[in-house]
Amino acid sequence: MKAYDRLLAHNIKPSMQRIAIMGYLMDNRTHPSVDEIYTALSPSMPTLSKTTVYNTLKLFSEQGVASMLTIDDRNTNFDADTSPHAHFFCKKCGRIYDLDCPDFMKESESREIDDHQAMEVHLYYKGICKNCLRKDI
Repeated sequence: MKAYDRLLAHNIKPSMQRIAIMGYLMDNRTHPSVDEIYTALSPSMPTLSKTTVYNTLKLFSEQGVASMLTIDDRNTNFDADTSPHAHFFCKKCGRIYDLDCPDFMKESESREIDDHQAMEVHLYYKGICKNCLRKDI
């Protein structure tokens, strides 16, 4: 599905900036930050601001077309893949990787836990990735 169609499917009015930001998220599965997206898109979109990127990503998150990741206290990253899956944050290189989804995350999105109704589940692993471990050998 193209960025334009994906926005329409989530009831988001497609503007040039929204299409560009969604397209970047879909093409770059690196879980980019606002700064990374702004840096990548601003040369071709001189009127783009960091505030616009942030507000657009917030809208995407609210409408379910992207996920907002707050894995550490300093950064917020974004993911166009909204299917259930886990993330691994490497404390050495700073990269964020998708991991296969544990079985408990595959259950329905809304579930009862100790008389609470959970609407979302986020699973983040933190440690040293296999690439960094290989470099240390």
